[in-house]
Amino acid sequence: MFIIIGWVLVIICVIGGYMAMGGKLAPLWQPFELVIIGGAGVGAFVVANPKHILGKAGYGFKSALKGPKYAKADYLELLGLMYAIFRLAKTKGMLAIETHIEKPEDSSLFQAFPKFTEDHHALEFLCDYLRMMTLGTDNPHELADLLDEELETHHAEDAEVAGAYSTMGDGFPALGIVAAVLGIIKTMGSITEPPEVLGKLIGGALVGTFLGILLAYGFVSPLAASMGATFNANAKYMQCIRAGLLAHLSGYAPAVSVEFARKTLMSKDRPSFFEVEEAVSALPTI
Repeated sequence: MFIIIGWVLVIICVIGGYMAMGGKLAPLWQPFELVIIGGAGVGAFVVANPKHILGKAGYGFKSALKGPKYAKADYLELLGLMYAIFRLAKTKGMLAIETHIEKPEDSSLFQAFPKFTEDHHALEFLCDYLRMMTLGTDNPHELADLLDEELETHHAEDAEVAGAYSTMGDGFPALGIVAAVLGIIKTMGSITEPPEVLGKLIGGALVGTFLGILLAYGFVSPLAASMGATFNANAKYMQCIRAGLLAHLSGYAPAVSVEFARKTLMSKDRPSFFEVEEAVSALPTI
Protein backbone atom coordinates (compact mmCIF):
# COMPACT_ATOMS: atom_id res chain seq x y z
CA MET A 1 0.00 0.00 0.00
CA PHE A 2 2.74 2.48 0.95
CA ILE A 3 4.58 1.72 -2.29
CA ILE A 4 1.50 2.69 -4.31
CA ILE A 5 1.13 5.89 -2.27
CA GLY A 6 4.80 6.67 -2.83
CA TRP A 7 4.56 6.13 -6.57
CA VAL A 8 1.48 8.36 -6.79
CA LEU A 9 3.34 11.04 -4.83
CA VAL A 10 6.30 10.78 -7.24
CA ILE A 11 4.03 11.27 -10.25
CA ILE A 12 2.12 14.15 -8.69
CA CYS A 13 5.26 15.99 -7.63
CA VAL A 14 7.15 15.49 -10.90
CA ILE A 15 4.29 16.20 -13.29
CA GLY A 16 2.73 18.83 -11.02
CA GLY A 17 6.03 20.66 -10.63
CA TYR A 18 6.62 20.55 -14.38
CA MET A 19 3.17 21.97 -15.10
CA ALA A 20 3.58 24.62 -12.39
CA MET A 21 6.64 25.88 -14.29
CA GLY A 22 4.47 26.30 -17.36
CA GLY A 23 5.31 23.01 -19.01
CA LYS A 24 2.87 21.33 -21.38
CA LEU A 25 1.89 17.69 -21.01
CA ALA A 26 1.70 16.94 -24.75
CA PRO A 27 5.49 16.81 -25.34
CA LEU A 28 5.83 14.24 -22.53
CA TRP A 29 3.55 11.80 -24.32
CA GLN A 30 6.15 9.67 -26.07
CA PRO A 31 4.82 6.10 -25.88
CA PHE A 32 7.49 4.64 -28.14
CA GLU A 33 10.24 6.07 -25.93
CA LEU A 34 8.61 4.17 -23.07
CA VAL A 35 8.44 1.01 -25.20
CA ILE A 36 12.16 1.29 -25.96
CA ILE A 37 13.18 1.86 -22.33
CA GLY A 38 10.70 -0.46 -20.64
CA GLY A 39 10.99 -3.24 -23.19
CA ALA A 40 14.78 -3.15 -23.20
CA GLY A 41 14.83 -3.08 -19.39
CA VAL A 42 12.57 -6.12 -19.09
CA GLY A 43 14.54 -7.89 -21.82
CA ALA A 44 17.81 -7.21 -19.99
CA PHE A 45 16.18 -8.47 -16.76
CA VAL A 46 15.35 -11.77 -18.52
CA VAL A 47 18.86 -12.07 -19.95
CA ALA A 48 20.60 -11.29 -16.65
CA ASN A 49 18.73 -13.70 -14.40
CA PRO A 50 18.37 -17.50 -14.35
CA LYS A 51 15.03 -19.21 -14.52
CA HIS A 52 14.52 -19.66 -10.78
CA ILE A 53 14.92 -15.91 -10.13
CA LEU A 54 12.58 -15.02 -12.99
CA GLY A 55 10.05 -17.41 -11.46
CA LYS A 56 10.26 -15.54 -8.14
CA ALA A 57 10.03 -12.05 -9.68
CA GLY A 58 6.28 -11.91 -9.15
CA TYR A 59 6.64 -13.20 -5.59
CA GLY A 60 9.15 -10.45 -4.83
CA PHE A 61 6.92 -7.74 -6.31
CA LYS A 62 3.89 -8.98 -4.36
CA SER A 63 5.91 -9.20 -1.13
CA ALA A 64 7.09 -5.61 -1.50
CA LEU A 65 3.53 -4.38 -2.12
CA LYS A 66 2.15 -6.22 0.93
CA GLY A 67 5.04 -5.37 3.24
CA PRO A 68 6.24 -7.59 6.12
CA LYS A 69 3.95 -10.58 6.57
CA TYR A 70 4.34 -10.89 10.35
CA ALA A 71 2.94 -8.57 13.00
CA LYS A 72 3.06 -8.53 16.80
CA ALA A 73 0.14 -10.95 17.10
CA ASP A 74 1.91 -13.46 14.84
CA TYR A 75 5.04 -13.38 16.97
CA LEU A 76 2.97 -13.77 20.12
CA GLU A 77 1.38 -16.88 18.60
CA LEU A 78 4.81 -18.23 17.63
CA LEU A 79 6.17 -17.73 21.13
CA GLY A 80 3.13 -19.50 22.55
CA LEU A 81 3.64 -22.45 20.20
CA MET A 82 7.30 -22.79 21.13
CA TYR A 83 6.42 -22.64 24.80
CA ALA A 84 3.84 -25.42 24.36
CA ILE A 85 6.34 -27.60 22.50
CA PHE A 86 9.17 -27.01 24.95
CA ARG A 87 6.89 -27.64 27.94
CA LEU A 88 5.74 -30.94 26.45
CA ALA A 89 9.32 -31.97 25.71
CA LYS A 90 10.46 -31.06 29.24
CA THR A 91 7.66 -32.89 31.03
CA LYS A 92 7.31 -35.98 28.84
CA GLY A 93 10.58 -36.13 26.88
CA MET A 94 11.45 -35.27 23.29
CA LEU A 95 9.82 -38.43 21.96
CA ALA A 96 6.46 -37.07 23.14
CA ILE A 97 6.53 -34.45 20.38
CA GLU A 98 7.39 -36.97 17.67
CA THR A 99 3.79 -37.67 16.66
CA HIS A 100 3.07 -33.95 16.51
CA ILE A 101 5.96 -33.05 14.21
CA GLU A 102 5.50 -36.02 11.87
CA LYS A 103 1.94 -35.00 11.00
CA PRO A 104 1.51 -31.41 12.18
CA GLU A 105 -1.64 -31.00 10.08
CA ASP A 106 -3.31 -33.61 12.33
CA SER A 107 -1.70 -32.48 15.56
CA SER A 108 -3.89 -30.98 18.26
CA LEU A 109 -0.84 -29.02 19.42
CA PHE A 110 -0.21 -27.30 16.08
CA GLN A 111 -3.89 -26.84 15.27
CA ALA A 112 -4.16 -24.55 18.28
CA PHE A 113 -1.90 -22.14 16.39
CA PRO A 114 -3.59 -21.79 12.96
CA LYS A 115 -1.59 -18.86 11.54
CA PHE A 116 1.68 -20.66 12.12
CA THR A 117 0.36 -23.95 10.76
CA GLU A 118 -0.66 -22.24 7.52
CA ASP A 119 2.89 -20.99 7.01
CA HIS A 120 4.38 -23.99 5.22
CA HIS A 121 7.97 -22.75 5.25
CA ALA A 122 8.03 -21.92 8.97
CA LEU A 123 6.21 -25.16 9.85
CA GLU A 124 8.69 -27.27 7.91
CA PHE A 125 11.64 -25.36 9.35
CA LEU A 126 10.55 -25.89 12.95
CA CYS A 127 9.53 -29.53 12.51
CA ASP A 128 12.78 -30.44 10.73
CA TYR A 129 14.92 -29.23 13.62
CA LEU A 130 12.66 -30.68 16.29
CA ARG A 131 12.90 -34.00 14.44
CA MET A 132 16.69 -33.76 14.55
CA MET A 133 16.49 -33.28 18.31
CA THR A 134 14.29 -36.35 18.72
CA LEU A 135 16.88 -38.30 16.71
CA GLY A 136 19.63 -37.39 19.15
CA THR A 137 21.04 -34.01 18.14
CA ASP A 138 22.17 -32.53 21.44
CA ASN A 139 25.04 -30.15 20.62
CA PRO A 140 23.71 -26.56 20.48
CA HIS A 141 26.87 -25.22 18.81
CA GLU A 142 26.68 -27.66 15.92
CA LEU A 143 22.96 -27.04 15.50
CA ALA A 144 23.56 -23.27 15.60
CA ASP A 145 25.98 -23.58 12.68
CA LEU A 146 23.46 -25.59 10.69
CA LEU A 147 20.64 -23.17 11.48
CA ASP A 148 22.78 -20.23 10.45
CA GLU A 149 23.70 -21.93 7.19
CA GLU A 150 20.08 -22.60 6.28
CA LEU A 151 18.92 -19.12 7.21
CA GLU A 152 21.80 -17.58 5.27
CA THR A 153 20.86 -19.65 2.23
CA HIS A 154 17.25 -18.52 2.45
CA HIS A 155 18.36 -14.91 2.88
CA ALA A 156 20.65 -15.18 -0.14
CA GLU A 157 17.80 -16.53 -2.27
CA ASP A 158 15.61 -13.57 -1.33
CA ALA A 159 18.49 -11.15 -1.86
CA GLU A 160 18.91 -12.46 -5.41
CA VAL A 161 15.37 -11.36 -6.25
CA ALA A 162 15.77 -7.89 -4.72
CA GLY A 163 19.18 -7.57 -6.37
CA ALA A 164 17.72 -8.42 -9.77
CA TYR A 165 15.19 -5.59 -9.47
CA SER A 166 17.92 -3.24 -8.24
CA THR A 167 20.12 -4.09 -11.25
CA MET A 168 17.21 -3.45 -13.61
CA GLY A 169 16.64 -0.08 -11.96
CA ASP A 170 20.32 0.82 -12.35
CA GLY A 171 20.07 0.13 -16.08
CA PHE A 172 17.13 2.40 -16.84
CA PRO A 173 19.08 5.71 -16.98
CA ALA A 174 21.42 4.25 -19.61
CA LEU A 175 18.48 2.87 -21.57
CA GLY A 176 16.91 6.32 -21.37
CA ILE A 177 20.02 7.70 -23.06
CA VAL A 178 19.65 5.02 -25.76
CA ALA A 179 16.08 6.17 -26.38
CA ALA A 180 17.20 9.81 -26.44
CA VAL A 181 19.97 9.07 -28.95
CA LEU A 182 17.51 7.27 -31.20
CA GLY A 183 15.25 10.31 -30.95
CA ILE A 184 18.13 12.60 -31.96
CA ILE A 185 18.92 10.35 -34.92
CA LYS A 186 15.30 10.67 -35.97
CA THR A 187 15.53 14.45 -35.53
CA MET A 188 18.64 14.69 -37.70
CA GLY A 189 16.57 13.30 -40.54
CA SER A 190 14.42 16.41 -40.30
CA ILE A 191 17.25 18.93 -39.95
CA THR A 192 15.84 21.08 -42.74
CA GLU A 193 12.58 21.64 -40.87
CA PRO A 194 11.89 25.03 -39.27
CA PRO A 195 12.97 25.65 -35.63
CA GLU A 196 9.51 25.09 -34.15
CA VAL A 197 9.40 21.59 -35.68
CA LEU A 198 12.97 20.77 -34.66
CA GLY A 199 12.26 22.01 -31.13
CA LYS A 200 9.39 19.54 -30.72
CA LEU A 201 11.50 16.67 -32.11
CA ILE A 202 14.45 17.43 -29.84
CA GLY A 203 12.13 17.82 -26.85
CA GLY A 204 10.55 14.45 -27.62
CA ALA A 205 14.00 12.86 -27.83
CA LEU A 206 15.02 14.25 -24.43
CA VAL A 207 11.93 12.68 -22.87
CA GLY A 208 13.78 9.36 -23.17
CA THR A 209 16.46 10.52 -20.73
CA PHE A 210 13.76 11.87 -18.41
CA LEU A 211 11.79 8.60 -18.45
CA GLY A 212 14.86 6.45 -17.87
CA ILE A 213 15.94 8.42 -14.81
CA LEU A 214 12.39 8.64 -13.46
CA LEU A 215 11.79 4.90 -13.83
CA ALA A 216 15.10 4.14 -12.13
CA TYR A 217 15.07 6.45 -9.14
CA GLY A 218 11.37 7.07 -8.76
CA PHE A 219 10.01 3.55 -9.21
CA VAL A 220 12.21 0.48 -9.68
CA SER A 221 15.15 1.16 -7.35
CA PRO A 222 12.88 2.18 -4.43
CA LEU A 223 10.84 -0.97 -5.12
CA ALA A 224 13.99 -3.08 -4.86
CA ALA A 225 14.95 -1.37 -1.58
CA SER A 226 11.47 -1.99 -0.16
CA MET A 227 11.67 -5.62 -1.28
CA GLY A 228 14.96 -6.11 0.54
CA ALA A 229 13.60 -4.47 3.71
CA THR A 230 10.51 -6.70 3.60
CA PHE A 231 12.58 -9.85 3.21
CA ASN A 232 14.82 -8.81 6.12
CA ALA A 233 11.79 -8.15 8.33
CA ASN A 234 10.26 -11.54 7.46
CA ALA A 235 13.56 -13.26 8.27
CA LYS A 236 13.11 -12.26 11.93
CA TYR A 237 10.40 -14.92 12.22
CA MET A 238 12.89 -17.69 11.48
CA GLN A 239 15.54 -16.11 13.67
CA CYS A 240 13.06 -16.12 16.52
CA ILE A 241 12.53 -19.86 16.03
CA ARG A 242 16.30 -20.37 15.90
CA ALA A 243 16.85 -18.63 19.22
CA GLY A 244 14.14 -20.63 20.93
CA LEU A 245 15.40 -23.96 19.64
CA LEU A 246 18.98 -23.31 20.70
CA ALA A 247 17.92 -22.15 24.17
CA HIS A 248 15.80 -25.28 24.62
CA LEU A 249 18.64 -27.50 23.44
CA SER A 250 20.95 -25.78 25.94
CA GLY A 251 18.67 -26.99 28.72
CA TYR A 252 16.77 -23.86 29.69
CA ALA A 253 13.23 -23.96 31.06
CA PRO A 254 10.45 -23.31 28.51
CA ALA A 255 9.78 -19.80 29.83
CA VAL A 256 13.46 -18.89 29.55
CA SER A 257 13.79 -20.41 26.06
CA VAL A 258 10.83 -18.35 24.89
CA GLU A 259 12.39 -15.25 26.44
CA PHE A 260 15.56 -15.89 24.41
CA ALA A 261 13.37 -16.00 21.30
CA ARG A 262 11.42 -12.87 22.25
CA LYS A 263 14.60 -10.84 22.63
CA THR A 264 15.53 -11.35 18.97
CA LEU A 265 12.47 -9.43 17.73
CA MET A 266 12.36 -5.83 16.58
CA SER A 267 10.84 -3.44 19.10
CA LYS A 268 7.81 -2.67 16.92
CA ASP A 269 6.85 -6.37 16.81
CA ARG A 270 8.12 -7.58 20.18
CA PRO A 271 5.46 -8.53 22.74
CA SER A 272 6.26 -7.54 26.29
CA PHE A 273 7.37 -10.11 28.85
CA PHE A 274 4.00 -9.86 30.57
CA GLU A 275 2.06 -10.26 27.31
CA VAL A 276 3.94 -13.48 26.61
CA GLU A 277 3.46 -14.65 30.18
CA GLU A 278 -0.28 -14.02 29.95
CA ALA A 279 -0.51 -15.80 26.58
CA VAL A 280 1.36 -18.93 27.67
CA SER A 281 -0.55 -19.18 30.94
CA ALA A 282 -3.76 -19.48 28.93
CA LEU A 283 -2.45 -22.39 26.84
CA PRO A 284 -4.15 -25.76 27.38
CA THR A 285 -2.08 -28.64 28.70
CA ILE A 286 -1.39 -31.30 26.06
